[in-house]
Amino acid sequence: MEVIIQPTTEKAAQLVARLIARRLRAKPTLVLGLATGRTMEQVYDYLADMHRREKLDFSLCRTFNLDEYVGLAPKDPHSYRYYMDRHLFNRVNIDKRNTHLPNGAARDLAAECRHYEDMIHDCGGIDVQLLGIGADGHIGFNEPLSALRSRTREKALTPATIRQNAALFRGGAGAVPRRALTMGIGTILDASHVLTLVTGAEKAGILAKAVEGPITSMVTASALQLHPDCRVIVDEAAAKRLRGRAYYRWIFQNEPEWQEFRNR
Repeated sequence: MEVIIQPTTEKAAQLVARLIARRLRAKPTLVLGLATGRTMEQVYDYLADMHRREKLDFSLCRTFNLDEYVGLAPKDPHSYRYYMDRHLFNRVNIDKRNTHLPNGAARDLAAECRHYEDMIHDCGGIDVQLLGIGADGHIGFNEPLSALRSRTREKALTPATIRQNAALFRGGAGAVPRRALTMGIGTILDASHVLTLVTGAEKAGILAKAVEGPITSMVTASALQLHPDCRVIVDEAAAKRLRGRAYYRWIFQNEPEWQEFRNR
């Protein structure tokens, strides 16, 4: 795991977008694992801007989202399909036939989860997985006590997650679905590369547990310590409780692989 600290939320999101863009330019058929939530909106803004200004090409890219609410149709404004169309897919030249999310409205949810895993496998696996971290340390909707080898499945949401997402629903917490389909932790760890974006002072405590604490199913993001190529990009506010802050800054300032990103 590598932790990179950026001075602002904007710089952190911009760095994540530039890392994705670099991989996409190197491999136009890139298979991207995507995430939703307010943290990701700036990343998608930067990617859309690079498409517009720099002709960043998404035409051969394939995507798989982490999760979707159970019971919401794709056209529901609260669905993650609707979110992805609004924040990224409608703003770039991606073929929507190559964009995939779990179908939360499927009649047989278990069969849908198996199908989702099969589609990822048939594409050769995910090249780059984008992640955020929930307030309780979850990735995807892998709530506390999720098995570290879990695969795509239906999952009950915790009251904390429901409260966290309530602001996105007009009816508040009462309108948030209680269940979701989510990639499992094992599915996420199968990705070749992982990029995790964490910003804001409210995430400082859980970030420290995830990257510097013990690996535990109570903080499912801690499983990312097991991944051989995981980069965690954070802003100063989120980094304030990390014990290794000085070392993480030294890495960004001195390692040759970061040279092209340091002066922008």
